[in-house]
Amino acid sequence: MKKLSSAEIRNTFLHFFEERGHRIVPSSSLIPVGDPTLLFTNAGMVQFKNLFLGLEKRDYTRATTAQKCMRVSGKHNDLENVGPSNRHHTFFEMLGNFSFGDYFKKEAIQFAWDLLLHVYELPKERLWFTVYTDDDEAFQYWQDVGAAPDRILRFGEKENFWAMGDTGPCGPCSEIHFYTGDLEKQSASGVNNSDEYIEIWNLVFMQYERDASGKMTPLPRPSIDTGMGLERMAAILQGVKSNYQTDLFMPIILKTQKLLGHTDEEREKRIVSYRVVADHGRAVTFLIGDGVLPGNEGRGYVLRLILRRAARHGRMLGFKGPFLAEIADTVIEIMGEHYRELVDRRDFILKTITAEEERFLRTLDTGLELLDEILAREDVQREKLIPGDEAFRLYDTYGFPLDLTKDVAKEHGIGVDEEGFRKRLEEQKARSRAAAQFGAVLDENADRYLGVLQELQDQGILGPSGVQHLYLDAEELDTRVAAILKDGEPVSIARPGESVEIVLSETPFYVESGGQVSDTGTIVGHTDGNGQGWSVEVTDVRRPVPGLIVHIGRVVNGTVRPGDPAHASVDVERRWDIRRNHTATHILHNKLRQVLGTHVYQAGSLVAPDRLRFDFTHPMAMTEEQIRKVEELVNLAIMQDDPVDWVIKPYQEAVKLGAMALFGEKYGEQVRVVAIGEDLEHAWSKEFCGGTHVERTGQIGPFVIISEGSVSASARRIEAVTGRYAVKYIREHLDLLSRLSGRLGVPPEESESRLEDVFEELRSTQKELSHLRERRARSSVEDLLSRVVELDGVKVLAAQVDAEDVATMRRMTDWLRDKMRSGLVVLGANIGGKPILIAAATKDVVERGIKAGDVVREIAPVVGGGGGGRPQMAQAGGKDPSKLPEALSKVIPFVQEQLARER
Repeated sequence: MKKLSSAEIRNTFLHFFEERGHRIVPSSSLIPVGDPTLLFTNAGMVQFKNLFLGLEKRDYTRATTAQKCMRVSGKHNDLENVGPSNRHHTFFEMLGNFSFGDYFKKEAIQFAWDLLLHVYELPKERLWFTVYTDDDEAFQYWQDVGAAPDRILRFGEKENFWAMGDTGPCGPCSEIHFYTGDLEKQSASGVNNSDEYIEIWNLVFMQYERDASGKMTPLPRPSIDTGMGLERMAAILQGVKSNYQTDLFMPIILKTQKLLGHTDEEREKRIVSYRVVADHGRAVTFLIGDGVLPGNEGRGYVLRLILRRAARHGRMLGFKGPFLAEIADTVIEIMGEHYRELVDRRDFILKTITAEEERFLRTLDTGLELLDEILAREDVQREKLIPGDEAFRLYDTYGFPLDLTKDVAKEHGIGVDEEGFRKRLEEQKARSRAAAQFGAVLDENADRYLGVLQELQDQGILGPSGVQHLYLDAEELDTRVAAILKDGEPVSIARPGESVEIVLSETPFYVESGGQVSDTGTIVGHTDGNGQGWSVEVTDVRRPVPGLIVHIGRVVNGTVRPGDPAHASVDVERRWDIRRNHTATHILHNKLRQVLGTHVYQAGSLVAPDRLRFDFTHPMAMTEEQIRKVEELVNLAIMQDDPVDWVIKPYQEAVKLGAMALFGEKYGEQVRVVAIGEDLEHAWSKEFCGGTHVERTGQIGPFVIISEGSVSASARRIEAVTGRYAVKYIREHLDLLSRLSGRLGVPPEESESRLEDVFEELRSTQKELSHLRERRARSSVEDLLSRVVELDGVKVLAAQVDAEDVATMRRMTDWLRDKMRSGLVVLGANIGGKPILIAAATKDVVERGIKAGDVVREIAPVVGGGGGGRPQMAQAGGKDPSKLPEALSKVIPFVQEQLARER
């Protein structure tokens, strides 16, 4: 058995399949693009899902990948297993080979046998093979390559049948297991039952299509999807019992040990926490490297959870301050050679981790103390359950994700009321309307649209690639109506006033993508020799499935039929507005990195005709000086009038040239690079982009930032305008300044100075007014003292007063109490149309059973309100100020009643 490093295992796998006609395809992002059913990429086949579903075609039929994967739930993948288990992780790498209607079972099994036995040189006597119960083909192919019949085991659907979902492609699979124990003790009964038998590779044979009724129909082009866990294979080939002892994890663990100054014995004593830090450190590094930012929803929540879980285990190990950036740096050193994005985004990754870790550490100790108090409570110990309200308070106030609270509670043998927590969380969401949305959604009627596309292709109306998308070549063109759809179904005619979806054989209209909105415009045509014309106003354009573009609009006049010649025209003025804004986002991105640092990356955008919105990674608010500097640099770049050009390049070549890929975007083998500068090599801005752009930066016109604000803890948002809309914005603000300066009676340039004078005069007037109110209030106090009554030795004053605010009422109450030295004061006032009641009692009066809180609770219902407070001071509000005299009249009877009880 060869002893190989993890990098050698990965490279050997990829090149083995490359030599056998497979295209090495780079790992896709951990953020699945266009798949709302997945939170993260969790298998190698995810980036090929549309190929397996027949929604997409590529120029290869065999592929191999080393895919970044993330799993945080499901069989064996709950977070609590990470650390105690030798082989379970959140982030992992899946090596895979794929056939899209090319080879099938026989070749897949031969490839697996050859790689494992002849390349990795695994001992045959330690290998076991499983097949689906009735998959005689796979059973025979394993025998043909050399496996002994007693080493080929049959299992049912639970272990050896794979499905993409409840419906869709599915099929049997064959798993390869490696035995790690004493050779004399192995037996067939241990496979799928003992940890000594490690599943190392799963070969999925996609050969059926399952419908909603459960019926399975053979696929016309069966396919292959396989997955091998790199971490498990590394443990086997490096001769260790735990994945954490491989070269994928040991450098991280040793770095943690070095930072802590622990001995090897101390490390092994706390190995679970060491493993959690190593595993979660890898996951956090890769997630942030792929553009996930800490948050309270979806992917952001998972990132925050595992980062804070790692920070807590770090605290348990002995770390007092932030340390995870050091761990991430080690991850980048180990993995950066293959995953270059980690190296390119190192600064951003480390800053984001540190900012989130510091945020958590500020509340960690307080939160843990509170959690300890909750765990020690008698009711919690009795019920062995933390109430949902308390778990939510820890989450909402101290940043403790529910899973972290569960972790700590479990260590004490206590559970958590998750249902109660979820209820409180949903209540908060309803109040804030902060539910996050992520991921582009395939049209819910995708099957119908796919049927339309295939029908048009079968009839020769559309070619193999579908609608020709010529938005880069033209703003108008002669084309033909390929189909008319209503609700995704073809129709033979469309009449005036009807809302339709028009499919053209070629289109100049841009389809919304990458933040840029779709074009609008018109489609016109002639239907007969008499020149009877028709026109459709296009208000939106969509791509419901790859290859099909539909123009959404309304028939303005005439009747439209499939096959009609047509002339499609984009709203050119609107597109120019969009082009200006789109190129401006590229310049803005560049200048933000120049001013704030290279940790800045685009995290989202909207390119519309009237404005641009640009989200970017940055952990704090920009200063006014930074905002103005960025704005100045963008405008200078515009005035340089540099050329804006684009070129198609192979993905890897474009990356080497320094072109920036955007987080969460899906790229093919060939990419379009938009460059600003004299040529591609020397361009100062290079980004992957499929949108429309100006030809020279000078065509953008003025650029104005209109706002900068927060999107999340680690992301900011700038909104800006360009071109016509910037001119309009500037004109409106100049007009406003002119009107204000006219009202102030000074030239515009003196407006600020004059306004400051006005504010100073206003502040002086307000101060004087405040003094006058104070004197008036003090004066009224002397008058009120004459209304004090004495009841059995207790002085009582209940009166309605004129007061500007509650603070004045409180001061009046204090003055009266001080003057009386002993007694009860109850004041009422109408403040802003609302009744306010304040009661104050001296200590000796409270000792006789007359408490301010009891008084306001007694009289507040009269004014339609309620309130309370301490025995010596209390306050209440209400709804009906006309009832104040009635409420105050109840004070003396209430005091008399309390004194009578004393006797």
